[in-house]
Amino acid sequence: MTYPEVIRYLNSFTDYEKNVDYSYAQTFDLRRMRDFLKFLGSPQEALKVIHVAGSKGKGSTAVFIAYILRQAGFSVGLYTSPHLHDFRERIRILKPGIFTPLKPAPEFEGQISQQALINLVVKLKPRIAAYYRQEKYGKFSFFEVYTALALLYFKHQKTDFVVLEAGLGGRLDATNAVSALVSVITPISYEHTQKLGKTLTLIAKEKAGIIKTKGALVITAAQNLAVRKVILERCKEFQGFLFEVGKQIKYWKTKSSFTVKGRRRNYTQLHLQLLGEHQIENAALAIGAVEGLGAYHFYISARAIRQGLAQSIWPGRCEVLSKKPYLVLDGAQNLASAQILKKALQDNFNYKKLILVLGISLDKDIFGICKVLEGLADKVILTQAKTKRAAPVAKIAKCFKTQPYLTHNIKAAQILARTLAKEDDLILVTGSLFVVGEYRNVERLS
Repeated sequence: MTYPEVIRYLNSFTDYEKNVDYSYAQTFDLRRMRDFLKFLGSPQEALKVIHVAGSKGKGSTAVFIAYILRQAGFSVGLYTSPHLHDFRERIRILKPGIFTPLKPAPEFEGQISQQALINLVVKLKPRIAAYYRQEKYGKFSFFEVYTALALLYFKHQKTDFVVLEAGLGGRLDATNAVSALVSVITPISYEHTQKLGKTLTLIAKEKAGIIKTKGALVITAAQNLAVRKVILERCKEFQGFLFEVGKQIKYWKTKSSFTVKGRRRNYTQLHLQLLGEHQIENAALAIGAVEGLGAYHFYISARAIRQGLAQSIWPGRCEVLSKKPYLVLDGAQNLASAQILKKALQDNFNYKKLILVLGISLDKDIFGICKVLEGLADKVILTQAKTKRAAPVAKIAKCFKTQPYLTHNIKAAQILARTLAKEDDLILVTGSLFVVGEYRNVERLS
């Protein structure tokens, strides 16, 4: 197969990330993924997994964990979603190496090569065809096939650890076919309410579904009381051990750095490239997760933690692409993330006017996101990504008190933003990772 043929084959599977019109409960069946992995020889059983679920900060937390473990000398598989530019970004292997401020780690370091992906698909395609001749649980989605590919790849590459970011939810997510050494739950907030439920309790039950083995080791961010109750009950059901940021794990900012008090030791003089106080909480959560590996006799040094955090990069998350004017990209796609983004901008930037470039997916809290960001913006440019999930700009415009600029593609939004912005202004691109990824591509080609 050629690489274009591989892309066409993978795209032949239904991609629910690009579609909002489906039934969550009827579409996803974890038995299908478990059965298929068994059919493939259970590659997940050869992997040491840290599983990360939650509403916001999943990707950042997974990246922090992976970079820390890499700095500790391990080969680390990293599986995240969605991607910004190329779905090969989702499958990465971070290998030990020497990285300094003068020689930083490359963007999307270790992503699977085209040839490696071709080789995997060549092996997997006939296995899928054979499975379909006897399958009992329906057809695969793109995410299920790609998750299976990732697990096979990580097994073949003999990674020491694998960090898996859950996709939608957790309980029925394809990644939940894997047993984890440590289960990590980032802050849970309102998201995908049409699919996961309209209350925090229902959403939390889906996310906490990654807690599923007796004696599970669980690390959680500080949570809403209703969410915390769900997690506690789930841990009690499986006789799990729960450690919480804000209780057993604490953090505080100093003038030029931050400190984390873990369960094993204090970590001082910590620094991040990622902006925002919320990233400090994500870092504390990551420290709790790698400390948890001590239960399996893997002890991570304070030096590895300090250096791993300092080296972590995660494009599209409060990312500064340029200055004069500032160009900041952030994939804030729910109300809580928008509120966090607002604080991060206020804490980290000085600017005269803010030009907001905003595009939101149909299944998000459009009104809530707009309400938070409208007060920040001096000028608003609405746009939409090339996806069926994109909300029409006319629909988003109804959420603003004053009429915003309307554009129907990312390139037009970029041209208009550049026209409106002066040197001492800030252009903020947000609302959807689809929008951020496309805008980032346009900037690269400009």
